[in-house]
Amino acid sequence: MSSTNLHRDAIVIDGLVISNWSRAVFEDMHRGGLTAANCTCSIWEGFRGTMDNVAQWKRWFEECDDILLQVHTTADIHRAKREGKVGIILGWQNTSGIEDQLGHLRSFKDLGVGVMQLTYNTQNFVGSGCFDSNDGGLSDFGREVVDEMNRLGILVDLSHVGPKTSEDAIRHSKKPVAYTHCCPAGLRDHPRNKTDEQLRFIVDSGGFVGFATFPPFLPRDAETTLEDCVDAMAYVVDLIGEDNVGIGTDFTQNQSADWFDWLRRDKGYARWLMDGRGTTAPMPENFRTLAEYPNLTAAFERRGWPEGRIAKILGENWVRVLKDVWGA
Repeated sequence: MSSTNLHRDAIVIDGLVISNWSRAVFEDMHRGGLTAANCTCSIWEGFRGTMDNVAQWKRWFEECDDILLQVHTTADIHRAKREGKVGIILGWQNTSGIEDQLGHLRSFKDLGVGVMQLTYNTQNFVGSGCFDSNDGGLSDFGREVVDEMNRLGILVDLSHVGPKTSEDAIRHSKKPVAYTHCCPAGLRDHPRNKTDEQLRFIVDSGGFVGFATFPPFLPRDAETTLEDCVDAMAYVVDLIGEDNVGIGTDFTQNQSADWFDWLRRDKGYARWLMDGRGTTAPMPENFRTLAEYPNLTAAFERRGWPEGRIAKILGENWVRVLKDVWGA
């Protein structure tokens, strides 16, 4: 089967997209053949700001219903595939949106939020982030949050979470958890990357790994090519198995330097956590926009990967994990 046909026929799921949302970006997602994506709608925002963001998404679902479909269950992912639309999974990269109220988890689940990252880079009520100088682990409130997320069917994301807090959450959760978008520290030492031991531990505990095609996390940084991404993905697949890996690009299409600086600072305004202030971070050549998603499938095929492996990594694995967590 040609890469064009394989990509067209496959379920293609991106475990994390954080682009500057607009009709143009949605059209690129559609042109790229995305079946579904976990789309960030909360990072540093509190309850009110997150509600505003969700309300905006609800408007987009109405205004762009010719190409978008909100995903609540994996049945909606299959429906999006049948109808040729892009399924949108609302997701968070922090639990700051619930503030200190467990009951808000139910409210946001009812609104369609299906993925929540426990912390974004730094400490919150739940635990520590990967840029904290001291990781105190999952708090007692954090354990309650994980329990409630398990009960409601919200995927626990640990991508930006500190190593001790992540380990505690993996041990505590009764449902699969995920690094939805990460790269291996075995290829580049970076606070956001995960060691071989961390990658093995989450999978051995029933969890899942989404690979990020985000150049700052990869050995060649801004010079990263799609072939480099496949090299790094092969490293992860060899380490933890093709059944336990998906894609979570961390796509930041059309985002501004000011927005990147908002991410680089603690809580969006305080101490600088990362270098690169005043700059953006382009995606790999030939994968600059979400419309170029078929190029990733073609790169898998050039590597000689069997169609079954490609189909799993493109989306089948994600569907299995999400069904397990969501219950439908």
